Formats: sequence, C-alpha cells, structure tokens
Amino acid sequence: MKHVLSDRIRNLTVSQTLEMSRKAREMREKGFDVLNLSLGEPDFNTPDFIKDAAIQAINDNYHAYPPVNGYLDLRETVCKKFKRDNGLEYTPDQIVISTGAKQSLANIIWSLINPGDEIILPSPYWVSYVALGKLSKAEIISLPTGIDSDYKITAEQLEKAITPRTKLFFLNSPANPSGSVYLREELEALAEVLRRHPQVYIISDEIYEHIRYDGVQHTSFAALDGMYERTITVNGVSKAFSMTGWRIGYIGAPLEIARACTKMQGQVTSGANCIGQRAALTALEASPDKIQYMVEEFDARRKLVSELLKDIPGFKVNDPKGAFYFFPDVSHYFGKVIKGREIKDANDLAFFLLEEALVATVSGDAFGSPECLRLSYASSRETLVEAIKRIKNALTES
Repeated sequence: MKHVLSDRIRNLTVSQTLEMSRKAREMREKGFDVLNLSLGEPDFNTPDFIKDAAIQAINDNYHAYPPVNGYLDLRETVCKKFKRDNGLEYTPDQIVISTGAKQSLANIIWSLINPGDEIILPSPYWVSYVALGKLSKAEIISLPTGIDSDYKITAEQLEKAITPRTKLFFLNSPANPSGSVYLREELEALAEVLRRHPQVYIISDEIYEHIRYDGVQHTSFAALDGMYERTITVNGVSKAFSMTGWRIGYIGAPLEIARACTKMQGQVTSGANCIGQRAALTALEASPDKIQYMVEEFDARRKLVSELLKDIPGFKVNDPKGAFYFFPDVSHYFGKVIKGREIKDANDLAFFLLEEALVATVSGDAFGSPECLRLSYASSRETLVEAIKRIKNALTES
C-alpha cells in the first residue's frame, strides 16, 4: 500500500519548536553540551502551594472522570479570575477547561471553521495556529510585520485583509515569539475595524498575560466595546504558574461556542486531568502577586539578554515588553559563508548554531517570519550568558 497515512497527517508539519528541542535532547544524550534556548518553558518549579493542592486532591480521592467542560468550582474560579484580572463577566457554562491551551485552540477552530473559510494571522505567529487551521482546511491569510513595527499589525493591514470569507482573526498579546504587547489604543484601532465586519470572530490568546515588563498593561480584547460577543479568550496555567506539564488551559466564550467546544472535546479527550484541575483551581484563586518573583527574574534576564544580543554584529533586536522571548532579525547573515558553511536562510543559521555553537534556537520560518530566530530566555542567567557567548563566537567569520 503506497499511501497508508491520510493526506491530513502527511501534509501536517511537525512543530519546529518541539522538533528543535528533540534534536537538542538527542545531542545531549550523545554527550554534547547543548544549551537549549528553543522551548518556551519556564525553568521555575511549580509553586509549593499549588503542589500541595494537588497532593490534597490525591488524598481526597479525586480519580474519576471529571465533567467534560471541567469541574464546576474550577469554572466558577475561572469566572472570578476573568472578572478580577480582565474586567470580563462570564458564567460557568461559558467556560471550558481543556488539556492545555493548545487543545482549547483546537476545539475553537474545529468548532467554527469550514473548508475554505479564511483565518487571518498576524505574523510572526505561534506555530500551531497555522497547523490547526490547515487541519480544518482553512485558507490562512498571513499579515507580515517586522522589527521596525515591533512585530505588530496596523488597523489598515487588518482592514485590507478581511473578505466576506473571513471567519477568524487571531490575536496573541503578549506574543509568542516576539514578546510584543499591544497597547490598549492599538487594540481599539483593530476593534474599530472589526466592528465593521460582524462575521469575523476573534481568538484572543492571552496565555502570557501576567508576564509583562516596564509597567506595560494588559488589555483583554473581549473587554473592548462590541467585542465580547465575538471574542473567545484563551488562557491557561502553563506559563504564569510554571505548570506546563500539568496541561490545563481554559476559554471564556459566547455560550454557543463554549457548548460547541464541550461537544468537540467530549469526542476527543473528555475532561482534563482531575488532579491538574484541582491544582489549577488553587493557582487561579491566588493573586498574581504570588508569581511576581518569577516575572521579576524574567525581567532581569530580559535586560541581560538584550544587552548581550546587541553586542552580536548583524543582530537587530527590539525591546519586548512581555513573554520570555527575543526574536532578532538575523537576515544580515543570509548569503554569507561562515566557517565553511553557507547560510542561506534562518533554517540554515539555526542548524549552524546547533551544530557549531551547541545552542538550540528556532528558525523564524516556523513562525512566518523567515528573517528571524527565536531565543527563549526561560533559562538561568548563567546558561543565557554562555549560550549567547557561544553564538557570538560561532558567528565570528574566519
């Protein structure tokens, strides 16, 4: 049989962030001292008060199938969190708890998109947005940005991109991979465009909302006039609470969409992990002040890495105000031969740095910005200093 696998899976690309992390892990297993700046995962332990809640849940015999859309008390806590942090009023039946925010996104897209519908993605974008859209046979409309605009689209770009077939617009602020944060006035300008196009729904991915710097404020898109009824807000506990492996994400959505996501999830995974849900409840009950020590450390690393990257010839660096990534423009190196190797694009550069400098990064091509590299600073300061030293040394032409 020539084609055992479906066209769907054969045409699906592997997540390049996970692929680069896998390659780095394999090289480490072979004895190479690889420093991994490829994966967006906090290096802090989950806070003890959250771990204690999970232990208590085990002792309280939480083990049975939970409701598909999540425990009621957790959904009530999510409602309180949305009101406290975002000024959004939801009822528990508008909340769906999922196995990570990635499943939340899949539920939404697969519930809303028909083949041929258009999804507008500002680029750079998180890698899975495109993959999930393509699985639904959507047409992906990418809006390019660059370092000079701080990787943010304009209202004019959005207006020109919308057609009668547009169904979804993705917004991610603070953003992965750029670290950019849309200011309220920038979001208001986008909302003004969308008010003229009522057929367009908005996915607002706010997973990094608590990781912000220099006093920059976070605005939930659903809080803007006229956007609540058309916005699905996606969040989770992975980034802010260092709970990536607990796999708990959630949405706040119009009731019809929340019910559709519950229906979809019921046929795919059913309810999210019961112990993870109990831990997430405790995390979301807590004040954001409880994780401020992580944010302060990320900020110190951000400032450190910014100065180090600016010292590498040919690296153009912006000033990210959120998340924990830098996304330098490295097109200066394209077409050059370094240490006997031709660097044609960011993919070549990423593999060159992995093999020559033993530093894992991710090509910007994975995020729709082929002139860039993504570097995560969710690692110790010592690791970051050494990694960027290696990158600089490797790029010194000889």
